[in-house]
Amino acid sequence: MAPMDGQKPVDWRNVAYYARGAFAVIIALAVLVGGGYFAYSKITEVYTDLTTPEDDYVGDGTGEVEVVIPQGAGITQIGDILYEAGVVKSVRKFRSEAQRSGQAGELQAGRFRLQKELPAETAFAMLLDPANIQRIWITFPEGLTSAEQAQRIHNELEVPMEEIEAAYANTEALTLPEWAEGDVEGLLFPSRYVVAEPITALGIVQRQLSQFNTVASRVDLAGRAEALEIEPRDILTIASIIEGEVSNPDYQPLVAAVIYNRIEQDMKLEMDSTVHFFAGNEGGGVTTTAEQRATDHPYNTYFHEGLPPGPITNPGESAMNAALSPADSDAIFFVTIDLDTGETVFADTYEEHEQNVATWQQWCGENPGRC
Repeated sequence: MAPMDGQKPVDWRNVAYYARGAFAVIIALAVLVGGGYFAYSKITEVYTDLTTPEDDYVGDGTGEVEVVIPQGAGITQIGDILYEAGVVKSVRKFRSEAQRSGQAGELQAGRFRLQKELPAETAFAMLLDPANIQRIWITFPEGLTSAEQAQRIHNELEVPMEEIEAAYANTEALTLPEWAEGDVEGLLFPSRYVVAEPITALGIVQRQLSQFNTVASRVDLAGRAEALEIEPRDILTIASIIEGEVSNPDYQPLVAAVIYNRIEQDMKLEMDSTVHFFAGNEGGGVTTTAEQRATDHPYNTYFHEGLPPGPITNPGESAMNAALSPADSDAIFFVTIDLDTGETVFADTYEEHEQNVATWQQWCGENPGRC
């Protein structure tokens, strides 16, 4: 309705402003006249009701709560989660604050430590603050088999083994190179990972495979394998044996040279790590038994010449590079003579190797139960 001639329109914002100021004076007078906390509290309650939006909280919150924002959640879904957790009073208000900020696209998935009964604007700001993210981590060292990694996932994250095994076998959902032949062994890249919530075995495996693809591209695994006229899967198998034998990157190119030299000379690889792959290694030592070495198994490089059918561990980047760039060496033997330092020695002849083995045996005698 248009204002009457000669009259200014009412500015309701000013009215609200002066009303609040007047109400504050009334509160002060009520305390003086009423002489007590009761009058103050009742009048403050009325004041808060008049000046606070019905769909929002005021203040700094009432107590800690953890909420989990899943991957791909939109602002409405996030608002629902916060509402159910008692963080915000209204989904609509949270969505409005997120849209008004222009930063809704910056919200991250994860577990957040927040307060209950927060103003929507404060809750949104806390979700943007990385300091409030409670991250879950899992670490896979180099040289673990897929089975050992599965056990770690089960133990640390309480994921059922059946779910992990199903994820390993779900080749339709996994980005595997064609040459991998549908096998994840060797491609579950060892590293430290943030675990997205809700936790799923498939999500963890997909993250590892994504990292493997990144590293394989960085080292040009396929291109360098082609230059060597070796299949990428064989390169990865060699890298996995290297990782299973020595962890020190300084020795890995020399171990690679031993593997290539033995293959070229039609010698059996005779690597204990390949025996551990199929026979297990409950004692944790580096040796194998005569019975194990005599077992007719495809992965037994004491029994069969050449490489085993596939990778035996999940190697890191340095082992991949070693497999692609072996040292210029004629060595066909090696032995780690100190398991504490990892010192490894190499030999071109069996006689020299026997001397090195004697040094290793002396170390084992001085350190019972270690070998």
